[in-house]
Amino acid sequence: MLPQIADFLNKIIPAVHFVWEFFLAWWWVPLPFILWKPFSFLWLWWRTDNFLKKIKMVLIEVRIPKEVLKPIRAMEVVMDHLWQVLYDGPDWWEKWVDGKIILGYYFEFASIGGEPHFFIRIPETVRDSVEAAIYSQYSEAEISIVDDYTKDVPQNIPNKDWDLWGCDYRLLSPNPYPIKTYVDFETEHEAKEEKRIDPLAQLLEISAKINLGEQLWIQIGASPVTNKEYPWVDEGKKIRDEVSRRTKKQKPGRAMILDAIDVLATGNVPKEPAEEKELIPPEMKLTPGERDILTAIEKKLSKRGYACHIRFIYLGNKNVFYKPKLRLPLGFFSAFSTQNLNNLVPKGQPFITKIAKTWFLPMNASFIIDRRLYLRKRILLRKYVKRDNPYSPLPVKWPSCFILNSEELASIFHFPGKLSAPAPFIERIESKKGEAPSGLPTE
Repeated sequence: MLPQIADFLNKIIPAVHFVWEFFLAWWWVPLPFILWKPFSFLWLWWRTDNFLKKIKMVLIEVRIPKEVLKPIRAMEVVMDHLWQVLYDGPDWWEKWVDGKIILGYYFEFASIGGEPHFFIRIPETVRDSVEAAIYSQYSEAEISIVDDYTKDVPQNIPNKDWDLWGCDYRLLSPNPYPIKTYVDFETEHEAKEEKRIDPLAQLLEISAKINLGEQLWIQIGASPVTNKEYPWVDEGKKIRDEVSRRTKKQKPGRAMILDAIDVLATGNVPKEPAEEKELIPPEMKLTPGERDILTAIEKKLSKRGYACHIRFIYLGNKNVFYKPKLRLPLGFFSAFSTQNLNNLVPKGQPFITKIAKTWFLPMNASFIIDRRLYLRKRILLRKYVKRDNPYSPLPVKWPSCFILNSEELASIFHFPGKLSAPAPFIERIESKKGEAPSGLPTE
């Protein structure tokens, strides 16, 4: 037995020695292919971080006038203008060397002690363009740079005095399916402003339920994109063709080698199978519901898109913090849902300040659940304050984000009229403050 083992080792040792020598000589060859993905990610992260450090962001507050007679459609015009202001896709050098990315806006609503405020966080370099876009439709509005309201609360929430609850949102259906917009509210086309229905009226009434010591924050991050960065238009066309039954079913054909053998053996060239023609065109087979879906998808694809993320946080002093109030913003976002198209729903784990319990005993231990919940709340607050995407520090890639067009975005964030949203606690300005005439003497 021992001689057989010795003979086997004598045979195998040279082979092992050869493999080891080969490895020592060529171990570095597959290394670039293995490390390229993490290296490119870290490189882009570093370059992008340097690029963003050079961008100064400012927070502007828009105080709405006493009488807003413009329809919500006016805000859609503003959104279309803002899309062009920031859209500037980087080329190869700008992306990999300069770290340039497409910047975005942050449309924010905050109810602080029951007082609602409308904010927009923008790059300082485009402040004039943004103000011009708003003034073009809301000439009586008042715009001013303000301090960041998120800095007025402790940055270590949750703590012994403060608590919070919040979540990020996602679309329930694919991007090409639109959510409910202002056009779907039946009285939007009313000539008289007092007869219109404003979807933002519910949010303003929610603001009245926020007491002193409580705050409600809603944040909508929106970056202008095209089909080049996020192929949502191609996705929409594919869904459109599937719904309209335009996709042709290809019958499995014979292998090419079998056709070649038949030609050599018999000399007969195989004929192509005749196509079956349908007497009734596919569009005539659509149900009324399918036609509505097609119309809605094509309408969304026809307008400019924003890559978005939406989140909200309800926070307050523990003496007045009442967790059931989180149902208020959840109800607001449900107003934009439709059964046959799309819905805005919470992302779920791990983007919501809630821990899913399991049957695994250690995961149900109270100290583990409390610690995970604490960390999740802290992370959500930090991402809100820094205006990070839900996947930070990872970049948002297709299809992890969702797309809203200018009409959908204007439906969620706009400036309500006094009659269509008659909340008495909203601070409205009497008129826009004008500048002094240029010809007045200074002395």
